[in-house]
Amino acid sequence: MFDGIYFEYPYLFLLIIVFVLCEYFCKMRLPSFYFPHATQFMQKGINSSKIPLLLKWLGIIMILLAIISPVKDEPYELEPKKGHEIAIIIDASQSMQARGFDMSSPGVSRFDVVKEIVGDFIKKRQTDNMGLVVFGAYSFIASPLTYDENILARIVKQLQVGMAGKYTALYESLAQGVNLLKMSESKSKIAILLTDGYSTPNVDKIPLDVALDMAKKEGVKVYPIGIGNQNEYNAAVLLKIAKETGGVAFSASSGEQLKAVYEKIDELEKVEIKNESYTYLKYYYIYPLFLGFISLMLYVYLKNKDGSH
Repeated sequence: MFDGIYFEYPYLFLLIIVFVLCEYFCKMRLPSFYFPHATQFMQKGINSSKIPLLLKWLGIIMILLAIISPVKDEPYELEPKKGHEIAIIIDASQSMQARGFDMSSPGVSRFDVVKEIVGDFIKKRQTDNMGLVVFGAYSFIASPLTYDENILARIVKQLQVGMAGKYTALYESLAQGVNLLKMSESKSKIAILLTDGYSTPNVDKIPLDVALDMAKKEGVKVYPIGIGNQNEYNAAVLLKIAKETGGVAFSASSGEQLKAVYEKIDELEKVEIKNESYTYLKYYYIYPLFLGFISLMLYVYLKNKDGSH
């Protein structure tokens, strides 16, 4: 506890010289009286006077220790929050109920596999400010941007297929992801758009070009991911989205491939975060001050009890 302690004002301990000199040269002059047989009382008085003397000097030394201020440098680090701003966009349309996406668990739906992999990705990105967009026939923001990856991962676990309708408003979801990042002042904005289908005509109310213009205007880099068989999603559109926004398009026909895709995105968008280290002074003067105060109080009490001055 006390390792590394040093004194802030060590030169003030020289004040001890003043107290020592006072002990010898500042004696109180009192009237003298003669008492017969005084020697019989003096022996007892001398012995009992040692405790007040010790208490007095203990109090003086402890108060001087408090004055010279014992301190210790305590280092601490501020957890940085200088990562990316990321919009995670997940397709929750009816087609995400399909099974067989994960060969190790063929009975598990495509959507449940996605939720598990996305949840793991979120937990890795502890320095990123992330939000969540869910879409089907319409899109909505399931979570605003947050640094709390645990809360965001719990929200992902609670998502259900069809909660935004059974169709696919793909371009609207991209626009919604851009809106999520719009208020951010970060220089690094990323959208990870996952889908297993084509944009549904007459349901997707925002044209692709409009959504792309929004993304480019806000400086959002998009990583589109098509999952399932290649004929299930529009690979050409996903490639166009990636190319025009500076991202990379991916495809995954299994849970293992999708996991590898998110790992690749994690590598591509790594940020070297340097922790900011600081030190603060932890003061320990309260301990000698308290001990010195108690010692002087006991000294005064014993002197009054003995009738000494």
